[in-house]
Amino acid sequence: MLRLALVTTCFSLIAFGAAAQGSGGPSDPQIAHIAYTAGQIDIKAAELARKQSKSKDVRAFANDMLRDHKAVNQQALALVKKLKVTPEDNDTSRSLSQQAQAKLKELSALKGAAFDRAYAQNEVAYHQTVNSALQTTLIPSAQNPELKGLLTTGLKIFQGHQQHAEHLVQDLGQ
Repeated sequence: MLRLALVTTCFSLIAFGAAAQGSGGPSDPQIAHIAYTAGQIDIKAAELARKQSKSKDVRAFANDMLRDHKAVNQQALALVKKLKVTPEDNDTSRSLSQQAQAKLKELSALKGAAFDRAYAQNEVAYHQTVNSALQTTLIPSAQNPELKGLLTTGLKIFQGHQQHAEHLVQDLGQ
């Protein structure tokens, strides 16, 4: 059941660009909203992990996710303010939020090692998908060089998160 939900989430996230705007990819205001929403989703998952996990390694990973995603989101907010751009809510952002709520509910029902493994597996899948969307849709579609730069920097950070999550999954025995 958990793996099916991960696969569903992945396929939904891969469709980012098409859902954000039918042709030509998402606009910069849509990209800003999608990127911020994706960061908020991982922040909420990390907060849940800090609350529920008893594993020192899982909690350390969650702390890293909180620190890094909050920092990138703060930079994104500062950039949109500087550029006087209003992030534009869109179907992709709304879909991501709905899927994340369902995933958090599912994770909240788990305890102990089952929670730790599910959280770590979800982080791998989530970062793979977000990184792919950044590379194939969001960065290429971004028109503003500063937004493109922020997304590129975020991608480097999130690729590190994916590697860390993959090691965590291995350490947890899945």
